[in-house]
Amino acid sequence: MRKHIKHILLVVFTINATVAFSQNRQGDTINTGVIDVVKPYTPTISDAFKVRETPKLDDETTETKKVVKYNIFSFPVASTFTPAKGKAAVVEKREPAKIFDNYATLGVGTYTTLLGEVYLNHALNRNESVGGYVSHHSSQGGIEGVEFDDHFSNSKVNVNYSSHMRDYAWNVEGGFQHQVYNWYGVPESQVLTVQTNNPAVDHMFYNAHFGADISFEDAYIKSADFKFRRFGDNQGSGENRLVVNTAFDLPINDIEISAGLTFDYLGGTFDKNYFTTDALDYGNFFVGLSPTYELKRDDLTLNLGVSTYYLNDKETGASKFYLYPNVTATYRLVNDVLIVYGGVQGDLNQNSYYGFAAENPFVSPTLNIAPTDNLYKAFIGLKGKLSSNMSYSISGHYNADKNKALFITNAIKDVSATEAYEYGNSFGIVYDNVDTFGVAGEINVDVSRNFKLGLKAEYFAYDAKTQPEAWNLPDIKGSLFFDYQINQNWFAGANLFYVGERKDLIVMESSPTTQTLTLDSFFDANAHVGYHINDKFSVYARGNNLANNSYQKWQNFPVQGIQFLAGATYKFDF
Repeated sequence: MRKHIKHILLVVFTINATVAFSQNRQGDTINTGVIDVVKPYTPTISDAFKVRETPKLDDETTETKKVVKYNIFSFPVASTFTPAKGKAAVVEKREPAKIFDNYATLGVGTYTTLLGEVYLNHALNRNESVGGYVSHHSSQGGIEGVEFDDHFSNSKVNVNYSSHMRDYAWNVEGGFQHQVYNWYGVPESQVLTVQTNNPAVDHMFYNAHFGADISFEDAYIKSADFKFRRFGDNQGSGENRLVVNTAFDLPINDIEISAGLTFDYLGGTFDKNYFTTDALDYGNFFVGLSPTYELKRDDLTLNLGVSTYYLNDKETGASKFYLYPNVTATYRLVNDVLIVYGGVQGDLNQNSYYGFAAENPFVSPTLNIAPTDNLYKAFIGLKGKLSSNMSYSISGHYNADKNKALFITNAIKDVSATEAYEYGNSFGIVYDNVDTFGVAGEINVDVSRNFKLGLKAEYFAYDAKTQPEAWNLPDIKGSLFFDYQINQNWFAGANLFYVGERKDLIVMESSPTTQTLTLDSFFDANAHVGYHINDKFSVYARGNNLANNSYQKWQNFPVQGIQFLAGATYKFDF
C-alpha cells in the first residue's frame, strides 16, 4: 500500500509543476483578462461509456482466494425410526363396460301395451358386417271417454350391409314399416252419427325404402348417398320419392370450396280430395347446388355460401329458380366460455305425405302437397361452457316462410259424410306465408360422472298473412331430462316436457260460420328405473304421463292417461 501512495504523490507533483510552467510562459505573450466562452453542452453517444460487468484489474498482483475447509464434529446417535417405503397413490378406475353387438328387449304394460326390439350385428370379417333391426310397439287402447277404437300399432324391420376399405366405405340398407292408427277423435256432436254409420276408422300406412351411401378418404368427392321410398295407405294413396345427395370439394386456384349437389323427386296420388271425388295428383322434382367457402382467422370461423335450386312441377309444367343465402359465423370471445354465433340461411323444403303422416298420424288421405319456400332464417346466439361440466346456449331467430304447411281440422260433413275421416276427426293442410320470431335457451350439466341434467325452453310468436292464426303451432315449448347411474347396477332417468297453447278451427260444412278453438297447454312427465342383473341381463320399469293428464295434442284426440310398462333386456354376441 505504501508503494502505491508513493507513486500517486509523484504523479500529483509532476502535474502541478507542469501547470505552473505553462502559466508562466503564457504570461509573456497574452494580456491578462477573463474570457468567458458560453456554449450549450450537447452530449453525444461518444461521451457515454459503459461500465464493464466484469471490471479489468490493473493491479500488479492479484490475490487468489483462500480455500476454506469446513469440518463438523459428528458422532453416531442411536435411533429406532425406520422410514416406510414410498408407494404411489391408487386412482380409482371404473371397470370398462362390456360392449355387446346385439340386444333384445321385451316389455308389457297397461292399455295392453306391447314393446319389443331386436338389434343384430355380425362382422363377416375385418372389413365387412351385416345387421338388422326389428321393432314392434302397439297398444289396444281404452282411453277414458273415447267412444271408438283407439288402438295403434307400429312395426319396423330393417337390414343393412357395410364395408370399410382403406380409402372408402360404403353401406346399403333397406326396410319395411307397417302402421295402424284410428280416426277416433270424433267431436261430441257427431258421435251418434258415426255410431249409426259405423265406418271403419282404422288407417293403415305402408312404407318400404331402399338406400345406399359411400364416403371417400383424401378425394375431391367426399360422399354420396341415395334413398328411394314407397309410401302408401289402405285408402288408395301412394307416393314415391327419390333423393340423391353428393358432397365434394371444388379447388379454384388456391381456394377450396365445399359444395353439395341434391336431386329430389316426389310423385304421388290420392284417390279423391276432401270435397269431391276427383283424384288428387301431385309431383315435382328439384336440383340444388350449395357451394360454401370456409374462412378461419384466429378465433373467427366464417362460412360464406349460397344455395340455388331449380324446381319443376310435373303436374302444371311450371318451373322456377330459387336463390338462398347460406352465411354463418362463429367467434370465440373467451375461448370456450363465450362463443358468439349467427347467420342467415334459406332452403327449399320438400313436403311429402310420408312427412306429414309421421308428424300427425291422423291426417286424411286428401292432402294438397307442395314444397315450402323458406326465404331466410336469421339467427344469433351465445354458447359456451360455464365450467368443465356445464354448457349453455342462448339464441334468437327470425324465420320467413312462404307457403308454410299448417295442420288444420277438416270440416265436419254433417250431411254428406261418406268416409270415416269426414266427421271432424281428421286433419288437412293449408298453406300460408308465416313469419316466426323465436328465442330459446338451453343448459346441460354433468353434475357428476354418473348424473346428467338438461333443460331447454323456447318461445315463439307467429305472423300469418292470410290465415287468422298459425294453426296448431305452440307458443311455448320446454323440456327437462336427467339420467342417473345410481351405482354399478341401478340406473334411472326422467323426461318432462311442456307444450303451450295452440289454435285450431271448427268448420261445419252446412254452416258458413267458423269457430276458432284454443287447445290447452299440457305437461307430460315420464320416468324410468332399471337394474343390471349382470353384463347381459337387465330389467326396467317405465312410467308415462305420470301427471295422468288426458290432454289433447291434436283437437278431439285425447292421449292415454297414466301408463306403466315393465320389461327386460338381453345383450349378447354371436
